Amino acid sequence: MADNVRAGRPDRTPVVAAGEVCQRLARSPFAYNVGMRSLHLRNVPDDVMNRLEQLARAASTSVAAVAIRELDAATRRVDNAALIATLPDRTIAADTIAEHIAADRG
Repeated sequence: MADNVRAGRPDRTPVVAAGEVCQRLARSPFAYNVGMRSLHLRNVPDDVMNRLEQLARAASTSVAAVAIRELDAATRRVDNAALIATLPDRTIAADTIAEHIAADRG
């Protein structure tokens, strides 16, 4: 037997060390969420759940997949303010911008 497998069960089924189980899971095609954290939501309003279900049906996917996609998109915006703060200030007045836009539109 391999070093990480030992016969310890009464039926002589090999026992695999926990680290090896994790490595096997990580190589598994079903290991898409190994190492990911879980989020359980309670008290989701019916109208929100109905919209999530509608989006899931339209995308032929699960409500959980839609919820993760929407949370991912929403949380990416958290850094927008910091990103905008790094842009250089061109000190152009808003009125000047509006005048140029109006002139371009004719």
